[in-house]
Amino acid sequence: SVYRELALIKVKVSADKRQGVLSIADIFRANIIDVSKSGLIIELTGDQEKIDAFLNLLDGYEILELARTGIAGLRRGTDDIVYPDVE
Repeated sequence: SVYRELALIKVKVSADKRQGVLSIADIFRANIIDVSKSGLIIELTGDQEKIDAFLNLLDGYEILELARTGIAGLRRGTDDIVYPDVE
């Protein structure tokens, strides 16, 4: 099976310290989805350990908001697929 979790993280960070957060996001292949003068919103997908590790590296920054979807998953392959009857 394939499992992923989505996290949206709003970080308060000044322009002079922004590059540090961008470097961490780049290592984790996170996307910056919003930028303002005083902060960023980061989108990250992966397993729980990846998201937890990312959050641990943001320890020196102020996380203003955090939303996590929880685990979503699908079975690999095309066997045992159930197609609903749509009329």
